[in-house]
Amino acid sequence: MGRTDMRKPLNRSPFGTGTVNRFGRSSLGGGPSPANSNTRILGTGPALQAARVPAATSWQPRVAGRHAASLERHPDGGNLGMNSDRSREHLVNRLREQGIENEAVLAAMRAVPRHLFVDEGLASRAYDDAALPIGHEQTISQPWVVARMISMVAEGRELNKVLEVGAGCGYQAAVLAHVAREVHTIERIHGLYELARGNLAKIRVPGRLRVVFGDGMVGLPGSAPFDAILIAAAGLKIPRTLLEQLAIGGRLIAPEGGVSQRLILIERTGAANWKRQELDAVRFVPLRPGTQY
Repeated sequence: MGRTDMRKPLNRSPFGTGTVNRFGRSSLGGGPSPANSNTRILGTGPALQAARVPAATSWQPRVAGRHAASLERHPDGGNLGMNSDRSREHLVNRLREQGIENEAVLAAMRAVPRHLFVDEGLASRAYDDAALPIGHEQTISQPWVVARMISMVAEGRELNKVLEVGAGCGYQAAVLAHVAREVHTIERIHGLYELARGNLAKIRVPGRLRVVFGDGMVGLPGSAPFDAILIAAAGLKIPRTLLEQLAIGGRLIAPEGGVSQRLILIERTGAANWKRQELDAVRFVPLRPGTQY
């Protein structure tokens, strides 16, 4: 299983001064921070920068309901916003250009309406390749990160049963449910657990999808083993408990580290054997034990 070289354009963040929404002013301005970003990082050392798409340019919506809009995109590739089919198609094209090749994953990214998983005040940014705040000092992951993580665990195989640790707003679980037959997603923050359930109730997915409130570091041993496990938060070490919930031949992908983090891909090769591969530099929210109300 070789590593695919994936390159992304490096651009200034469109959130340089933060954004205002119902959660207040976001802390996305000034680059990624450990408390509020799930995104890829390009570069090394003190000059770490997040890969972003260009800032949005003007567009004119023709509104036909609360969430419906027909949008025009500026030729330079600026933000399409809202729920335009073209905005999702543009997102998929951008992911393909950035090295995402798994057609099932690209189809899933095209199918899931990301604007339904973000605050209405940020809906115009829903299809930017950027992490966005969802409250509780958490984010909806950057689309490239979502596509990259799912592609790596799905490469060369079918996914029957998958565990996601960190449901957040439910977006990645929705994408997973278009790729895997059965998805279990666990969230430790009760407010986000309720948010994910509400968001996922708005859409239909082809796979079976279960949302659980609980300690993600414990996983779901009663539902194991899993063909794949995706962890949407970074710990200094990947919990052994989760590694043991992988089926033999299954893959786990997770960010690992503190100030400096990388995506780690682990494949279980035997009852007590795992193969480890380091991938991209990233910045994720911290992995924490227990539950929070």
